[in-house]
Amino acid sequence: MLQLQIVVSGKVQGVGYRYFAQMKAVQFGITGWVKNRSDGAVEMVTTGTKENLDLFIEEIQRGNPFSTVDQIEISEISTGEKYQSFTIKY
Repeated sequence: MLQLQIVVSGKVQGVGYRYFAQMKAVQFGITGWVKNRSDGAVEMVTTGTKENLDLFIEEIQRGNPFSTVDQIEISEISTGEKYQSFTIKY
């Protein structure tokens, strides 16, 4: 299992992007969390297989119809935390 930190920049706040990311994470069996950052970006910590994470990243790069994704930064991390689901943090 891989764990990634993903930061998505663009028009991604106030457009349902976190809910979209959560829906896609559930679809691909990804666990972790997503939250808005104070700089206008959306940050995620995701855990899953490489194949499923690749599919998930493809989808979140496209975004939902109301969002515009300008940039995605992806870093492999290891928090040691095990997530049971994919949650939205506030």
